[in-house]
Amino acid sequence: MKKKIISLFLALTVIVGSSQVVGAAPTKSDLDAANAQISSIESKQKSLQKEIDALDSELVQLLVDIDVIQDEITEKKAELQKAQADLKAAQEKEQQQYEDMKTRIKYMYENGNTSIMTALLESDSIVDVINKVSYFNDIYDYDRQLLTEYQSTKAEVETLVNQVQEDQAELEENQASLKEQQSSLKSTLSSKQSQMDNYDSQLAEAKQLAAEYKETIEAQNAVYAQQVSNSSSSGTSAGASSIGSSSSSSKGSSSSNSSSSNKGSSSGTTSGSKSGQAVANYASQFVGNPYKWGGTSLTNGADCSGFVMSVYAHFGVSLPHSSGGMRSVGHSVSVSNMQPGDIICYSGHVAIYVGNNTVVHASNSAPYPKGGIKYTSPANYKSIITVRRVF
Repeated sequence: MKKKIISLFLALTVIVGSSQVVGAAPTKSDLDAANAQISSIESKQKSLQKEIDALDSELVQLLVDIDVIQDEITEKKAELQKAQADLKAAQEKEQQQYEDMKTRIKYMYENGNTSIMTALLESDSIVDVINKVSYFNDIYDYDRQLLTEYQSTKAEVETLVNQVQEDQAELEENQASLKEQQSSLKSTLSSKQSQMDNYDSQLAEAKQLAAEYKETIEAQNAVYAQQVSNSSSSGTSAGASSIGSSSSSSKGSSSSNSSSSNKGSSSGTTSGSKSGQAVANYASQFVGNPYKWGGTSLTNGADCSGFVMSVYAHFGVSLPHSSGGMRSVGHSVSVSNMQPGDIICYSGHVAIYVGNNTVVHASNSAPYPKGGIKYTSPANYKSIITVRRVF
């Protein structure tokens, strides 16, 4: 048995060692290639932004948001279906293991289980003693293994239950956000129709620009996802990589609104790092507090933008109580160059980056930890539209 354990340990050591080689830290050429991708994406976004502003940034922003949310709903439905299937399989396994344990206990009760002391006293020789001790040890190990497997499966079921509930809550949140965005689009189109001389052609152009801009958002998120994957496999902190550091933090907006309010902002990223960390630390104090639609209280309830607004108000910065309005505060930074304290803008949602590929935010009205003020990782759990740095 010991030989088998040692062999298994050595095999696992080889596998782990191999995986560490495969998951080696990204090379300089990898980082340069990623930086080149980022620069190219930002350049295209900057060019598109000029066309969007010249046409109608509000209209294009709504079209982008709706398209992004629809994709997220499709993905979340698939994730929910998989989680539900995994949960069903795990629950069936748990029930089978439970039945097996009951059968084992019933057998032991009906057939009796001579104590080890009795067995030793009734033994005829030292060989018989050793055999019986070995037999009892095997029974003990088997029963312990059954219990350990059952406990492991039960924990897996509990995790999957939470995953299904979280996926369901997020799907409902995305659907509610989509409904709201579609209502806003309908209202916007009604007002624009009377203002635009060539309404149909401008609407078609807006849709085309929105589709192109969405492509750049997807490209940015893909680069960031790859960065996170590389950081995880090499054992470094996600989001702490130098990818994106060579590109200017104030150029190449990933926002659908290029104007800057510059409220409380500074141009340097060094001071931003220190002040931003203070913002992240302060925001983290309120994890566990409730969510409240339209709320701004960090203790009694806030919605996503109300939470971010109130956190920054503590540092003397005035921000709009609107997730869309926050896309134009401070200045834009690359998704791959996020620092603690940066505001991450999703479609219909905002959060504060706290580092290590994690955000703190006020999320939906479901009971905490599914809802309320909480941490979520990865930071790109939804498509990131833009990242804004105020300090």
